[in-house]
Amino acid sequence: MNQEAAQLRDKAVEIFRAAVRAVDPTELVANCLYGLAGQPMHPPALVIGAGKAAARMAAGCEAVLGSASLRGEVVVANGCGVPLRAIRVSEAGHPLPDARGAEATRRIVQSLRTHHTGDVLCLISGGASSLLVCPQAPVTLQDKLATTQLLLDCGADIRAFNTVRKHLSAVKGGGLLRHGRTRMLALLISDVVDDDPSTIGSGPTAPDDTTFAGAWEVLTRYDLTSRIPASAAHLVQSGIAGRVPETVKSNTPEAARCQNFIVGSNRTALEGGAAAARSNGWMVHVEDTPLTGDTTVSARRFAARVRVISERHRDKRLCILAGGETTVRVLGGGRGGRNQEFALAMAPALAGTSVTVLSAGTDGIDGPTDAAGAFVDGTTLRRAHDRGLGPHAALQANDSYAFFFQLGDLFRCGPTGTNVMDIKIVLVPPATGS
Repeated sequence: MNQEAAQLRDKAVEIFRAAVRAVDPTELVANCLYGLAGQPMHPPALVIGAGKAAARMAAGCEAVLGSASLRGEVVVANGCGVPLRAIRVSEAGHPLPDARGAEATRRIVQSLRTHHTGDVLCLISGGASSLLVCPQAPVTLQDKLATTQLLLDCGADIRAFNTVRKHLSAVKGGGLLRHGRTRMLALLISDVVDDDPSTIGSGPTAPDDTTFAGAWEVLTRYDLTSRIPASAAHLVQSGIAGRVPETVKSNTPEAARCQNFIVGSNRTALEGGAAAARSNGWMVHVEDTPLTGDTTVSARRFAARVRVISERHRDKRLCILAGGETTVRVLGGGRGGRNQEFALAMAPALAGTSVTVLSAGTDGIDGPTDAAGAFVDGTTLRRAHDRGLGPHAALQANDSYAFFFQLGDLFRCGPTGTNVMDIKIVLVPPATGS
């Protein structure tokens, strides 16, 4: 790698870190609570929550409200815990739920049921769908695991995924509200494209407009009706027949007891990254439309956008930022994540250019790997060819991790403690002679 390419990577990492700092959960929650001074919490306040950022969000509660009047528990993904004074932090499995998550959820639900005086603060961030786990009978944790894995592998988008998960759960789709009796204030860090509270973490504190019939339609669409555990199929069919209550709807007393506030999102991170890039002399273009859909298709379309925008500003040091969350359909037996696959799918369009791209998850975790994402630039294909690596074969095998590992192009930063989907950082130096 030449010096210019190395410097561009360093700049991309600086911008990434600035974007992540902009969605620091402790600061986001603290700022929100200061801003809600006109709606004081009624102590003693119970703090509950789930998600990769929940512990750091709870730290914001302690910083503003003090620890003397707080109690409660939050459950976070492995490696995302931080020490707190009054609020218990439990770690559990993600993206597949495990027994630790189920036990932490049981304690959270019990604390809600026995909390009769004071308000409830609920902290929800990305990852809560897997961490806040309470399967509805007759579905067991193992049944939920099997169904979740099938949905992950088939490439279902987040709304379809959550439609099924909500209807197999006693806490999702507003279900958490059914266990409490006092006012609840829910603070959410969004990891979904439209910042919809009913989608973030599968909406444990928000009314839900999906139905059991919709869950069955998703299972039918992805040819899973005969592959999911019999208990899950039975529960959904029982719901369709009216023998099981629907998820919480907007016109219910449970929904009226809770206010949901979005305290941070992907847009917040992009704005933080843009500010850092501008302060370093880059002209910044932020894409308005989030990146969604099939990862490979989205990457190729984005590469075409980069070419158009770059040509328009040939004489500028250009930084292009985009965010969103794409979907990988797992057909091969390799390892990787949507950011690594996104970078790899862009490689052919970048060949021979001076463009550098970092595609990374703001949580620091990309799929079941130790990487947050990967770098790709104009030399990627040539360097891969020199090592006998085939980018197309790697995509077909869903083996982007091995591809980038051998090139030394993985981006590893460790868990960030926050989660607002993914960001793409494109750096384009001025055209030679411009």
